[in-house]
Amino acid sequence: MNKSHSKIMHLLASLVLVSSTLMFSQQAVATSAEQEDNGAAMVGDLLFARPIGLVGTVLGTATFVVTLPFSLLGGNVVNAGKSLVIDPIKFTFFRPLGGK
Repeated sequence: MNKSHSKIMHLLASLVLVSSTLMFSQQAVATSAEQEDNGAAMVGDLLFARPIGLVGTVLGTATFVVTLPFSLLGGNVVNAGKSLVIDPIKFTFFRPLGGK
């Protein structure tokens, strides 16, 4: 009986080792794929989104300046400034590379 108990313990130990190896290898593959996706997102962000954000910031600021008299009359300078200037600046300069 002691021999059969020992065999069962060895079998359970080997099953735990095999299952933990499989679990960690799946996690490593998922982490690796996530990092590759993040790298592609960073390159796309650097080459496309940031320049478009910079153009949007310049155009938004120009639009804000041109429409400022009308915004003053309408009482919505803060909303116009946030939408046309602050949001594009945050998008272009303050979010992490590859972030949303």
